[in-house]
Amino acid sequence: MSASWRPGPRNLLTDVAGLRVGHASDERLRSGVTAILCDRPTVASVAVLGGAPGTRETDLLAPDATVGGVDALVLSGGSAFGLDAASGVQSVLRAMGRGFAVGAIRVPIVPAAILFDLANGGDKDWGEHSPYRDLGVAAARNASLDFALGGVGAGLGATTAACRGGLGSASVRLAGGATVAALVAVNAVGSPLVGSTRHFRAAPFEMEHEFGGLGLPHPLPADAPIPRSKIALPGSATTIAVVATDARLDKSGARRLALAAHDGFALALWPAHTDYDGDLVFALATGEAGAAAEGGARVELAAAASSVMARAVARAVFSAMPLPGGTVPAWAELPAS
Repeated sequence: MSASWRPGPRNLLTDVAGLRVGHASDERLRSGVTAILCDRPTVASVAVLGGAPGTRETDLLAPDATVGGVDALVLSGGSAFGLDAASGVQSVLRAMGRGFAVGAIRVPIVPAAILFDLANGGDKDWGEHSPYRDLGVAAARNASLDFALGGVGAGLGATTAACRGGLGSASVRLAGGATVAALVAVNAVGSPLVGSTRHFRAAPFEMEHEFGGLGLPHPLPADAPIPRSKIALPGSATTIAVVATDARLDKSGARRLALAAHDGFALALWPAHTDYDGDLVFALATGEAGAAAEGGARVELAAAASSVMARAVARAVFSAMPLPGGTVPAWAELPAS
């Protein structure tokens, strides 16, 4: 990692100018929604590398698709039911006059992704209609520059093989002035920890003791290379995320950034991208920094995307507090190594 890299002032996704984030959480449901609102239509793309994704409007993010920018992105719990959350966010944006112009009509563009948290002990007996549309409305209305991490929003009911998952974020400001940041809901089949220790696999990328400063264990435990995984059914996990930069990229460049951010999953979770994960990364390029990223600057952006995503994964787990009656312990409850 470059010695000149530093976290942004908030160490959050919103260190990328032009973005706001809001959560809506339902403790009884043990699920929630996180909405990422763009101040203006923003270049976006997506990369799906997991085997069991659940998505809405991701096809329009292809480089050859007509729509040039999105108005918001949504990450939600609830499996396929959670896709309703995007309709709630869309309603809030429509009332604001936002959206892709089709004659006199405006259609807010709100791609979304979901994770599976239906079997986490929450009350899912919601009747005829799921609560996720209303949660989407609340998340959009809560959008701001500052937001909580841990067991909130889309990360409220998330778990990993070792402990609770959660909602994490991190940012880095590069020497050239560009900012790269990530936001992630960690609900992985695999583990964020090294073997049976409390040490994070993302430790080499940590900045300023943001997830405990434990570093890597020395020597590495004998079980470090042995995969840990929670018992899974197809579609029962998924880590979903957003990587963003204020550098100027086109949709092809944004997709390359999303692919690089997937390396952050592999650096922080073991195993990652399994048959049972629907691992997905959206990418946003607001262009607020002005200059287009070319040549070596693109390589640095990709490296930053990988490292900042790994940090966000660890911060999600580190920040998730104990949940009464939870199916797995929080990281803070694990015995000291």
